[in-house]
Amino acid sequence: MGVEVVSGGAVEAVAPAKEVSAKVEVEAGAAAVAVAKNMSFREESNRLGDLKDAERKALAELRAKVEEAIVEGKLFDDDSASVKVKAKVEPKKKEGKKKEGKKKKAEEKKEEAAADEKKPEVAAEEKKEDAVEAGEEKKEEEAKEEVAVAEPAEEKKEEAVAAEEKQEEAAEEKKEPEAEAAAEKEETAAVEAEKAAPVAAAVVDKDVALWGVPLLPSKGDEATDVVLLKFLRARDFKAGAAFDMLRRTLRWRREWKSLAATAADGDDDEGDALPEGACVLDGADREGHPVCYNALGVFADEAVYRSALGTDGGKKPARFLRWRVRAMERHVAELDFRPGGAASLLQVTDLRGSPGPARKDLRVAMKQVLDLFQDNYPELVARNVMINVPFSYYAFTTVFFPFLTQRTKSKLVVARPSKVTETLLKYIPIEAIPVKYGGLKRDGDTEFACEHDAEIAEVVVKANSTETIEMEATEGDTTLTWDVTVLGWEVRYTEEFVPADEGAYTIVVSKGRKVGAGEEAVRNSFRAVEAGKVVITVENATRGRKRVLFRHKAKSALAKKC
Repeated sequence: MGVEVVSGGAVEAVAPAKEVSAKVEVEAGAAAVAVAKNMSFREESNRLGDLKDAERKALAELRAKVEEAIVEGKLFDDDSASVKVKAKVEPKKKEGKKKEGKKKKAEEKKEEAAADEKKPEVAAEEKKEDAVEAGEEKKEEEAKEEVAVAEPAEEKKEEAVAAEEKQEEAAEEKKEPEAEAAAEKEETAAVEAEKAAPVAAAVVDKDVALWGVPLLPSKGDEATDVVLLKFLRARDFKAGAAFDMLRRTLRWRREWKSLAATAADGDDDEGDALPEGACVLDGADREGHPVCYNALGVFADEAVYRSALGTDGGKKPARFLRWRVRAMERHVAELDFRPGGAASLLQVTDLRGSPGPARKDLRVAMKQVLDLFQDNYPELVARNVMINVPFSYYAFTTVFFPFLTQRTKSKLVVARPSKVTETLLKYIPIEAIPVKYGGLKRDGDTEFACEHDAEIAEVVVKANSTETIEMEATEGDTTLTWDVTVLGWEVRYTEEFVPADEGAYTIVVSKGRKVGAGEEAVRNSFRAVEAGKVVITVENATRGRKRVLFRHKAKSALAKKC
């Protein structure tokens, strides 16, 4: 599955909802027309009974590896033993190569000496042949004299070569005992170190845990399999690779222990707190996953940017990286790792007003976060939705996509500004989407706190048409309160109160106005002193249909509080 891109002329992020009639009359106390909820994504099951045979076999193999490593106290080992063996073997190989080189040199010298011996004989024979052919006896005599002269010289050369060989052999004989003694000492020290090592590694911690879940399978915690499945899925159900990944994660967490500890006490170091609104958990999606909103626009402020990308003189990682690790630890603490629980997050990343990919420091820091999260928080993000994506983002993706795994890419959804609300609605109920993203959720809002107040209704306004929504007050002294949002807006919007008495005048609650794209949901209320109804008119002059989602409640002065 590739990246899902949602824009004006691209893939529709939300399936069409059930249409409601042109006029929707909602009486006080009556149930509203419910919105047909879109089917949200479903991640792979973490229940053992839902696994395939091959997946169940891989899980059993990983369980066995983890059990053995924990019981033997080797879970945190970094394979240093194999490194030691290699270190011992390499010097021996080098010594062997040196001896072979010396032997080759000696053989080459002997061959050269033999060649030198043959040279005078060959020369003499050639001279003899020349003498016979020419019939010159004098040349033959001269050749004999040359041979006689060459023989003493050759004897001297042989003696010199023999002397050199004797000297080299004597030097080697002296060095070999010393080298052997040194090698024996090294081997003895290595053996003693190996004998002493198991004593130090024999400390067994059977309570080792990850994200609050015990890793020892024999403890019988159901959440253990859920955590192990995350590492298996990140490595395509290859038990060996998943086990190595788990060990690396545990070693990394031990190095970052001070950062992970803040998830429990929430006590950030002074100056290390996240900028307000940069990364917050707010509500849950349709499947119960906690929703994490990341707003990169906060880093457009130069002071915040410099503070976030600082490195504290190189002694610590960038503050931005520390922020993200701390935030991730807090968010993971909210997950439910039991079978069938919400064991992953829904990430929403808002690029509105962000510094952009041109800022090298931010680009490098984000790559570090991607690498770190892929390696140490596998399968903890169910879906990553990027909203308010500018055109420059597509150049940005060409830089980062090579570093993403295929599973990470398959979870990525990209939405242009005009499709933000529609895209989020595919995964999150409209009442749980913040108003700044076109939803109905307001911070600290208690107006629709009761369950029966949260019913959402929907009206579809066709192209070049008008629809009305009517909310009735059956008696006087009734307060009507409502929330209305239109996906994409670009409509004309009017609110009026029409009394039940035909002779009474219509009251304009809100004058007709054109609402542009990107505006927040409308929240309004009206106190009716007499029976009547509030009529909301939505006029769509565009070529596309518009979806209107709303909720309301009517509260009589005599009614009890919720």
